[in-house]
Amino acid sequence: MSLTILGNLTRRLDERRGACVLIAIKERSRCKTRLAPALEPQARLDLVRAMLAAVLSAAGEARTVRQVIVVSPERDAVPADVPVLADTGESLNDALTQAHRMLRDFGCREAVILPADLPGISAADIDGLVHAGRSGGFAIAPDDAGTGTNALCLVSAQPFRFQFGLDSQRLHLAEAGRLELAPRVVRLPGLQFDVDSPADLARLEDRQWLARQA
Repeated sequence: MSLTILGNLTRRLDERRGACVLIAIKERSRCKTRLAPALEPQARLDLVRAMLAAVLSAAGEARTVRQVIVVSPERDAVPADVPVLADTGESLNDALTQAHRMLRDFGCREAVILPADLPGISAADIDGLVHAGRSGGFAIAPDDAGTGTNALCLVSAQPFRFQFGLDSQRLHLAEAGRLELAPRVVRLPGLQFDVDSPADLARLEDRQWLARQA
């Protein structure tokens, strides 16, 4: 990230109180490869971009949020007014650790971690997650299966060891316990449903949803 962007980001972080949202996404061409049997490359790219736009819009409208940041190897279609922190590609957890450290260095003690594939997310969902996090220092939104993590809210100045991957909900709850935070589990439809498999496309009603995003 350039010094100019860092300076602009620092000024924005000082403007008002609230949570800083980190939205993590890979290179767009590498996203959602498990959907390849159901979607052609261009359709898959369109879906990835549309879902990211939906998450960015919800985060931008949330009352509890003061700054939205994308963590990614590329800007692609991210609006120019949204900072993009470079992801070196080593691992999602490493990239989030570095981004979270930067937020703490800038004085942001409320961090929301969101994936870029929550097509039904709303500003109210994010506000609900943040309010839950404020009550005990940590809130987690599991996926539909109840084993993964679809969103996190951290209200703490302590470093957090991110555990995205297999069985991440249990591991994230254990990490919150290690830090002596009081975790809250938030179950909201907009935070539970992500798109990972061809079966999820039927629930999404992909073509109709994409048309509504146009």
